[in-house]
Amino acid sequence: MNQCRLRSLVRMRRELALGLLGTDHHILAQLALRTVQTSSQLCGAHDLDSFANGCSAAYIEGLYSKWKRNPKSVDASWDELFGADERPISKRKPFQASLSRKYRRAPVERTALKARLGERTASGGAAPAPSAPPSDWKNIDDHHTIQAIIRAYQSRGHLAADLDPLGIILPHKGASVDGSQRNAAKEVLRQHYSYIFGDLNAMFKLPSSTMIGGDEEFLPLREILDRLERIYCGHIGVEYMQMTSLTKTTWIRDRFEKPGALDLSKEEKKLILERLTRSTGFENFLAKKFSSEKRFGLEGCDIMIPTIKEVVDRSTDKGVESILIGMAHRGRLNVLANICRKPIADILSQFHGLEATDSGSGDVKYHLGVFQERLNRQTNRMVRITVVANPSHLEHVNPVLLGKARAEMFQRGDTCGNKVLPIIIHGDASFCGQGVVYESMHLSDLPNYTTYGTIHIVSNNQVGFTTDPRFSRSSRYCTDVAKVVSAPILHVNADDPEACIKCARIAAEYRDAFKKDVVIDIVGYRRNGHNEADEPMFTQPLMYQRIRKLKTCLQLYSEKLIKEGVVTENEFKALVSEYDKICEEAWAKSKTIKTIRYSSWIDSPWPGFFEGRDRLELCPTGISTDTLKTIGEIFSSPPPPEHKFEMHKGIHRIMALRKQMVQDKVADWSLGEAFAFGSLLKEGIHVRLSGQDVERGTFSHRHHVLHHQTADKVVYNSLDHLYPDQAPYSVSNSSLSECAVLGFEHGYSMASPHALVMWEGQFGDFCNTAQCIIDTFIASGETKWVRQSGVVLLLPHGMEGMGPEHSSGRMERFLQMSDDDPDVYPDTCDCDFVARQLMNINWIVTNFSTPANIFHGLRRQVKMGFRKPLINFSPKSLLRHPLARSPFKDFNECSCFQRIIPDKGPAGKHPECVKKVVFCSGKVYYDLFKERDDHEQVETVALVRVEQLCPFPYDLISQQLELYPEADLLWAQEEHKNMGGWFYVQPRFDTALLKNENESRCVSYHGRPPSSSPATGNKVQHYNEYKAIIKSIFGELTPENKERLEAKIKAQQEKAKADTQSSSSAKGGSSPPAKGGSSGKKRSGSDSVPSPAPAAPEAHSPPMAKPSKNPRSPSKRGASPPSKGESLSKKKSGSDSAPSPSPAAPEAQSPPMDKPSKNPRSPSKRGASPPSKGESFSKKRLGSAPAPSSAPSPHSKPQASRPHFVKNKNSPEETGSEPTKPDL
Repeated sequence: MNQCRLRSLVRMRRELALGLLGTDHHILAQLALRTVQTSSQLCGAHDLDSFANGCSAAYIEGLYSKWKRNPKSVDASWDELFGADERPISKRKPFQASLSRKYRRAPVERTALKARLGERTASGGAAPAPSAPPSDWKNIDDHHTIQAIIRAYQSRGHLAADLDPLGIILPHKGASVDGSQRNAAKEVLRQHYSYIFGDLNAMFKLPSSTMIGGDEEFLPLREILDRLERIYCGHIGVEYMQMTSLTKTTWIRDRFEKPGALDLSKEEKKLILERLTRSTGFENFLAKKFSSEKRFGLEGCDIMIPTIKEVVDRSTDKGVESILIGMAHRGRLNVLANICRKPIADILSQFHGLEATDSGSGDVKYHLGVFQERLNRQTNRMVRITVVANPSHLEHVNPVLLGKARAEMFQRGDTCGNKVLPIIIHGDASFCGQGVVYESMHLSDLPNYTTYGTIHIVSNNQVGFTTDPRFSRSSRYCTDVAKVVSAPILHVNADDPEACIKCARIAAEYRDAFKKDVVIDIVGYRRNGHNEADEPMFTQPLMYQRIRKLKTCLQLYSEKLIKEGVVTENEFKALVSEYDKICEEAWAKSKTIKTIRYSSWIDSPWPGFFEGRDRLELCPTGISTDTLKTIGEIFSSPPPPEHKFEMHKGIHRIMALRKQMVQDKVADWSLGEAFAFGSLLKEGIHVRLSGQDVERGTFSHRHHVLHHQTADKVVYNSLDHLYPDQAPYSVSNSSLSECAVLGFEHGYSMASPHALVMWEGQFGDFCNTAQCIIDTFIASGETKWVRQSGVVLLLPHGMEGMGPEHSSGRMERFLQMSDDDPDVYPDTCDCDFVARQLMNINWIVTNFSTPANIFHGLRRQVKMGFRKPLINFSPKSLLRHPLARSPFKDFNECSCFQRIIPDKGPAGKHPECVKKVVFCSGKVYYDLFKERDDHEQVETVALVRVEQLCPFPYDLISQQLELYPEADLLWAQEEHKNMGGWFYVQPRFDTALLKNENESRCVSYHGRPPSSSPATGNKVQHYNEYKAIIKSIFGELTPENKERLEAKIKAQQEKAKADTQSSSSAKGGSSPPAKGGSSGKKRSGSDSVPSPAPAAPEAHSPPMAKPSKNPRSPSKRGASPPSKGESLSKKKSGSDSAPSPSPAAPEAQSPPMDKPSKNPRSPSKRGASPPSKGESFSKKRLGSAPAPSSAPSPHSKPQASRPHFVKNKNSPEETGSEPTKPDL
């Protein structure tokens, strides 16, 4: 570029500055400048001065030197060019100015330009805007720049912090004009980077957004930069600007930025050295004694122990009484020894392979928990420290710990988290890799799940087993997941003990002040491999070459303090020798220990619960009729008038139906639940129900929390207002998480035996995503860690045509994990057999079919002398099934839980006439009950319900086998053969049969054939499978059966027609029947609030000649039966995940005889009967289902479907008039 072009460009700039708008010069200048800008950017230039390249640099330099001596000695255009480069922070600024500073017009000129362009003012007038008042705009802009630089350090200073003790990831330092090195580079300061190379002595007034000045209001630029570097780019990197709270960000700045805020006294430094000596000495001692044993040592991150101890000190000083720690295996033994002060001899004895004196399988030493109460010497206060036992599945202990902490807060009356503190120690790879971390984090601010702040400490090894961070995460930091809850994140170099202690102190104070989560990321390394027997050089050779050369943190810090004169070398050696002596004495003592007790490592002891208690005593579970009436009246009544509560009109109808049931002294499923909850609350037992949509219930049956229809956030829970001195009742919809929420509830149940804690799945198979919690905590927790839990899992289960993911609760998985022996017949003559069987099992698996049994089953959880998890497969259609009702007498003091429910009808009264005994469990009983009636086999087929599958009720099953000595034995289930209860009950039935030497019978299977999918999603296929099951048990309907059903249907249709006509006449003949007046589907105008009105007993009708043209019309006329288990899925539901479970009124079902209906929904909607010859499954497809003993003629004509009556006199609750007797 030549001299002429330079001079022309300068002239163009001057013309622009003078505002020569509309002239040719102005247009040319704009085009020229734009061209130069574009070409400069393409060439990688950052400002317009770059066009002075080598060919003209010497000429420009000569002009510039001449201009400096005398500005008048050069042309006016050059004077303007050089004069424009002046910077406000000094009389002259360097030539390397940024584009934004050098070529910006003054504000006055911009205002003038807008006025010349004719822009309208804010008031809409055409008059030009007034010029800005004269001021030192450059000085103001410079202060703005300084404020932006401070903000850059606060927001992005952590990017340039010196965090890696290995020196692998280091900040890119840059030299300033004074020669000083600074970490903050362009990634931190961005467009303001070049500004720090200006006059470093220029003074600036500090903005209110920083506290680096302390009491000083003005600082030179050099001091501003130096202080910001020390605070934000040293060994601590602070991420806190993502928080939206000004109060919190100001609090963080006050702790970090104030001069001297992070200084430590000489005594504090000595304490750090002493604690670090113990932390390192413990690992060195174990490495010396057990060089080849797995122990998952803490070497490379030894400072974590002093960091935790500082958190404990600060927290107890603030009033914390209980600290709960959840962590993985790395460093656990060190935590037990130096944080909890578990006797070192007990820890060392775990390495000797000693025999245990109590039952259980035990666990590896680096999974064990502990419970210690000790005196904190620094604060002179007692503190309880609990380390929760955990499996190898990293991070899954997190929600368990949070639930336990929340329960302890409840027990202590700690409503703000002032007395209980949860601490979770994470690994770097697991913290960002495990989804349960995210799920647990999201519980932090939920009202019924918050622990009022958790302190998260990350032991950052910078490697996950053998995987480098660049392959294990997409985020810059492993802690970025914590930003979802706006938690401050303190990154700190593990080789700077003082910096770690400062972060621990600030974290504890932050949690105390704001009751929110906070994260400490201790960036260290792993001196050994994943474990002590692992060779890390296979996969990280360069990293470990560097690690081998590093001094330990203890060496570095001791040398630092010796150099500072804080301690002498002899004093340091004395500290090391003293702790070595402690370890050697413990080693000698551990050799004298000959046995171990698993119970000495329990993390959740229940003091006073087992003392003086007969564990084999089963207390009564029934309650008085007066209590039933009190709870029923309140539960079925709307809020009192003084609440001025406006309910949904559908809720009014539900309340009316409940009240009617209370008056009739009968209970459906929702009432049975309410009786259990309410009676326990009366007795002082805390009840907690949690899960997705539990307040209303997935199937809209519960409605514990009522919502005001015109006022937001106004709710009413009648179970909170039963008795003035009742225990608290907590029912809360959870986040859409199964793993974290179930883990939370399990942890909640561990804290105290005096609570009923329940988790309900939205659908049963949603427990799939919580399988880790189920397998490693609930199923095996007591065996591994001698830790009891009474948590209850309610899993909606039932084959009702709702597809593979909304049908099965995967019963087979829970039964498979049960630890009873199927080949051993227990001693049923023992008077304590029932209690002993429950006490010896790992959990209880049930499939209740009556409201009375869910009532007794839940109350039994609290009344036992021990605690066991209960897995119950809750019904869906049975929630409103007209036969699934229990009279009040089944709840009273003379009643109890029934492990099996025998046949109480004609078959049970005349066992000699019975040809088949069908054992079943759950909802399928009601299908079999109706089909047995349809087939007129009430006297020849006995139906026995197995309500408790695990532990298996051998004594009661043996009684039933003896009661029907000549009958064929069948097991019926709606699940597929490789699922459900069959594989569990089959060997146990065989064991019970083999007990009798004269027994030659075996139990045959009747159910769906094996399948990899839990259920079909095709309605026709679902119904055909059902018909095949029924046919294999009862055979085909005979012509007489069909005639009887046809007559009943005809009679009911005529009755319904007469009722409709009489209803119309009563209303004047002009109005249709009232919406709620029919026995069909009742809706209040909202699909989300179905009617729980009882429908007539279901009756699966035989096939008709033609399907009904309008399958819904019979429902509205109340003439036909509901579907045989699929009615629930047929309601108007707009959602696959939460269908409306409102009960349909009896619907006539008329499936075709020879071919499937054109409408695949009609069979399930209309409760059709067994299939015709062409529709039935082949015997080969049915598996082991036996052929029926007798079948009707294949040429028999199909008949009309059977009608339903309002009350079936053969209902299971009506056939037995005797009161329920205990099955003990």
